Amino acid sequence: MAKKIGVYVCHCGSNIAGRVDCEKVADFARQLKNVAVARDYQFMCSDPGQEMIIRDIHEYGLSRVVVASCSPRLHEKTFQKACARAGLNPYLMQHCCIREHCSWITGDSDQATAKAMHIVEAAVHRVVRHQELFSREVDVLPDVMVVGAGIAGIQAALDIAKSGHKVHLVEKAPSIGGHMAQFDKTFPTLDCAACISTPKMVAVSQEPNINLMTWSEVEDVSGFVGNYTVTVLRRPRYVNETICTGCGACLEKCPTKAISEFNEGLGTRKAIYRNSPQAVPNTPVIDGTVCKKITKDKCGICQKICPTGAIDYTMQEKREVFNVGSIVLATGYDTMDPAPIAEYGFGRYDEVYTALQFERLNNAVGPTGGKIVMKNGQSPESVAIIHCVGSRDKNYHEYCSRTCCMYALKYDHLIKDKVGHDVNVYNFYIDMRCFGKGYEEFFKRVQEEGVTFIRGRPAEIVQEGEKLVVVGEDTLLGMDVRVPVDMVILCTAMEPRSDMTDVARIFGVSQGQDGFFLEEHPKLGPVSTATDGIFLAGACQGPKDIPDAVAHASGGAAQALALAAKGKVSISPTTSWINPDICIGCKVCINLCAYSAIEFDERRQVSVINEAMCKGCGSCAGYCPSGAAQIKHFSENQIFDEIDGLLGMMPEAVPEQSTEIRAAEKA
Repeated sequence: MAKKIGVYVCHCGSNIAGRVDCEKVADFARQLKNVAVARDYQFMCSDPGQEMIIRDIHEYGLSRVVVASCSPRLHEKTFQKACARAGLNPYLMQHCCIREHCSWITGDSDQATAKAMHIVEAAVHRVVRHQELFSREVDVLPDVMVVGAGIAGIQAALDIAKSGHKVHLVEKAPSIGGHMAQFDKTFPTLDCAACISTPKMVAVSQEPNINLMTWSEVEDVSGFVGNYTVTVLRRPRYVNETICTGCGACLEKCPTKAISEFNEGLGTRKAIYRNSPQAVPNTPVIDGTVCKKITKDKCGICQKICPTGAIDYTMQEKREVFNVGSIVLATGYDTMDPAPIAEYGFGRYDEVYTALQFERLNNAVGPTGGKIVMKNGQSPESVAIIHCVGSRDKNYHEYCSRTCCMYALKYDHLIKDKVGHDVNVYNFYIDMRCFGKGYEEFFKRVQEEGVTFIRGRPAEIVQEGEKLVVVGEDTLLGMDVRVPVDMVILCTAMEPRSDMTDVARIFGVSQGQDGFFLEEHPKLGPVSTATDGIFLAGACQGPKDIPDAVAHASGGAAQALALAAKGKVSISPTTSWINPDICIGCKVCINLCAYSAIEFDERRQVSVINEAMCKGCGSCAGYCPSGAAQIKHFSENQIFDEIDGLLGMMPEAVPEQSTEIRAAEKA
């Protein structure tokens, strides 16, 4: 039976029509084989545009539809739903892109129009091969897992728990709070960071719907949207959380010291420690790599003096398995180590600090008790703050870290407030990006406090006597500058965590060019990922300040709740399948599959796809030596026919106009 195809060309305002002659493309499509109707319209995604498709399906009895518009990532589902409303199987529609792939990247209008015709021709050839596919619904488990318990993870967990759903909150560190727990003040309101974060941390520990697991990591994830199985590795604390009262006697008596990671290497901690007095949970943890009892079977003082007998050196790591419907990733960020930028002298000069180190100097429970002092115990008389260290730099990170300008202004104020208004503070900046609510006003306030702003990235920092000299150029004055100071603060870039690639592999999510987790769509899907049921929260998606991270986390929580509240989810049928008559049983595909969706049938000696777990990525189909593995909706016949159409290899289906177009392209 002959196919009846409808072709619909979208102008997308002037996004496509500004380069492509959409009417000419529609006229061309009408002459293609099997095309019953072809139309162009200003906005095909609008209600009138969709109604046009639905009306034509009924009036012409269309059996296939081709839509030429923007990226399928944006509106493929929109047009699939329109076809479904008209009674046509949504997978009998082919969406081809003539915006991102054509009009936006082709400067010449004639060439853009000719290319659009070829793309439409290819789609018409391909859609003939489409077959009906059917989604299926599965139940969604009500529990949700949140990975990472910084401020974003805390917000997401609390939002979900308030709805009555169970949340499993996993944190890699001994206590929750993330980087915000290290801060002293927050910009631009100068609120005490602990005062606004500690109540939320306590709320997490007291919320009956939150299962908090600190000192733990997600080791494995399997399953599919609505039905994920997550294995969590719980490292031994060597302290029984159920009976420890947090009295702190063990912390006082422990004789072994180690560098404090929480204080960014500026102080020491004990072998048994907690990050801060406000730590949640308040139970200490023993560092098994430095504890003399664990490493050498000596000491054991903490066990002897513990009044409740909570110390247990025999604890072993254990694994727990949880079944959840969705997962929210809130794994946060790292700050860049500036040591590779040798010209700034970090690690060589004692008085060159990173931003987080300066946060700890400011903090009342930091290594100096909140006093801004140098290594010699004296207060600095002059301080230089260098912006964009590692950010907006093609040698390191080309993106803007978004927070540096504002926390540098915060440091300006704190130095003036704590050290004295007569201290000289110099800001070396590229551009001041004060974009948020109250940010510009805070900038003006700091300017009025007498802070000096020098536009230009410093070339180097050199030691001259007891002073550090910042050498650079003031681009506004057009002159070189040499500024002697006592202390230098480097506003280091926010960058992806060092284990980001491993985490991405475990959860099956993608990373962008910047290394952060890649969202489904930068505008319309900032919390979703390409893997259904896994959502993003906070700075793991990209640099954010606290308000943006919290808002983003609430968005991720809302998406997870939407799944849980509905109780059912539709599973895409575009999965792999393996032809048992062709499969040779080599098992290559099993090792290739990133989602563990392929099993081996020992009786038949062939590989078998678990469609519930398959994401349709195509790795197996691309490598299968026998060609047994294929992707539904992306079969070899469909792809080859599309290529043939793109190259114009079926002249009997295309009138003379196609030959003229190709001749025009060559000319």
